[in-house]
Amino acid sequence: MIKAAIFIGSDSDFEVAKGAIEIFKEFDVPFVFEVTSAHRSPERLLELIKSFEEKGAEIFIAVAGKAAHLAGVVAAHTICPVIGVPVRGSSLNGLDSLLSTVQMPKGVPVACMGLGKSGAVNAALLAIQILSLKDKSYEGKMREYRERMASSVESSSKKIKENL
Repeated sequence: MIKAAIFIGSDSDFEVAKGAIEIFKEFDVPFVFEVTSAHRSPERLLELIKSFEEKGAEIFIAVAGKAAHLAGVVAAHTICPVIGVPVRGSSLNGLDSLLSTVQMPKGVPVACMGLGKSGAVNAALLAIQILSLKDKSYEGKMREYRERMASSVESSSKKIKENL
């Protein structure tokens, strides 16, 4: 049984999506991953959405650049939460991707993260927070993750101050 699905619009988006994959692995979130396009393989995308919902997917992450319609098309075909991650890479440096992802019409929501790798990591973390509403095992893992982040900041501060 899977909990989440990650879609990327093309193989060039993989480097961005890696952060989400790593977070899902760290938190033991069962997920699937596919390269599929809202424009170049729309029928396949619809089949994947239906198939993954049947396998238990509760949340979708869509990573895409340029026109970045992937998240919106996924959202149009599921009632599960969809998180979009816009990718830089066009002549507009990602602004087109950001606007395509965030400017959804009323009634078809997509949560939009920031551009690029940090956006992908945050998408996975938000997905885990949403999943934790039903599966409390993720709450403890999230608290531990946050504690490790805080500890890392404190360690960095100490290290820098020692070298002043």
